[in-house]
Amino acid sequence: MSSRRSVILALVAAGSVATGVMHYADAPEVATFIVAGLALAGLAWIVALATEALGERFGPGTTGFLQSTLGNLPEFFVVLFAIKADELLVAQTSLIGSLLANGLLVLGLTIMVGARVADGEVMRFSPRLPNDTMTLLMLAVFVIVLLGVATSSKDVASHHAEAISAVGSIALLIVYGGWLSSYLRADTPGTAPHAPTMPLATSIVLLTCAGVGAALVSDWFIAALGPAVDSLGISRAFAGLVIVAIAGNAVENTTALVLAAKGQSDLAISVVKNSVAQIAVFLFPALILVSLFFAHSLTFVIPPVYIASLALSAIAIWQITGDGEARAYEGAALIALFVIVATVAWFE
Repeated sequence: MSSRRSVILALVAAGSVATGVMHYADAPEVATFIVAGLALAGLAWIVALATEALGERFGPGTTGFLQSTLGNLPEFFVVLFAIKADELLVAQTSLIGSLLANGLLVLGLTIMVGARVADGEVMRFSPRLPNDTMTLLMLAVFVIVLLGVATSSKDVASHHAEAISAVGSIALLIVYGGWLSSYLRADTPGTAPHAPTMPLATSIVLLTCAGVGAALVSDWFIAALGPAVDSLGISRAFAGLVIVAIAGNAVENTTALVLAAKGQSDLAISVVKNSVAQIAVFLFPALILVSLFFAHSLTFVIPPVYIASLALSAIAIWQITGDGEARAYEGAALIALFVIVATVAWFE
């Protein structure tokens, strides 16, 4: 491992320890919140580093799946502890924000970077994953829209949102399992011209340590979040949709851009699209089922403005990536959509 990476690992470890010390020493919440957010981003970088090394042994599809699955660890723990702390709005907007941050902001930046280095300034990739991802996202949006309509019209079904969300979650997880099985079977093994940059044992140790660290730091992050946003005058909707979502998805924010800059379009798109699919039909429903064991449960019922944002964003993403080609201005369009949604959340 290079000396530069060793220094970064040491800084991330120090940041994680510092977060714990500040939490138990009752340090100012804003400072703890900032340090915890930086530590989460650093832990996400460690996950990306170790997963990239693992991915050198597999094809782009499997690598993208690993990157997205393990990269969502910080997000999983952040939302879990938010539910435990009865911060349901933060939990919901964090998940919605993760979908929008990856599907609009990160994908937009990835397309812009990839198009700049591609022949003819057109980023080209296999259209299968984008289309599969949008099918899965539409399934989640279907459940969300139905519950939203039932709630707004005060339908009888709205009184059973928890049960409907649980059944919908199980259905989504079954579909996701079926898709994942066929997707991974069709993946082509990698043909890296060099040996893996990191021993397998080292990758596993880093992933384990990062996972444990993410669990601890997420708890401290959520503990400081409420007082911090109140002190800064930031709405909880904005904190969840933008700050928490971006901090918890730093893996995709960095890994996909690096891959796109290297001209590895299929792998870059795979990382981002896998993350969108996993959040929509794995992470969100899994957390809904887990939350049934808490005093306050998570459901698919979200504010109407975010229902509209999800539905319209899904259509925009499908339109831009469904043909397997994308240009820089299309990436900029996706980023603009995220900025608009974030602005709405700021005034919530």
